[in-house]
Amino acid sequence: MDPTQLVKGVLDLAVLAVIAREDGYGYDVVRRLRTAGLEDVGDASVYGTLRRLYRAGALTSYVVPSEEGPHRKYYGINDHGRHVLQTQQQTWSAFAATMDGLLEQAGAQG
Repeated sequence: MDPTQLVKGVLDLAVLAVIAREDGYGYDVVRRLRTAGLEDVGDASVYGTLRRLYRAGALTSYVVPSEEGPHRKYYGINDHGRHVLQTQQQTWSAFAATMDGLLEQAGAQG
């Protein structure tokens, strides 16, 4: 099974979960996802997801000046984003429970 395909399917949920804990700029979100165990997540995928979630109204953004380089665009979650996160979390939990049940049945057969 290709983990990158799994990540693509849950990237919105993962990004929202990271941003819900603490606002972050693009590379910071990438770093936190990788630290959490999603090592295969691509920079471009995360940046695209942040922009898409922002356009969909799930995130806010603001610019913070940086003395070490260009200004950084931070993203934060808003009420709509929290609703999306909650809905996707419920969907993920139901899906994961279904898969766990199927795999347990397969293990009992073998």
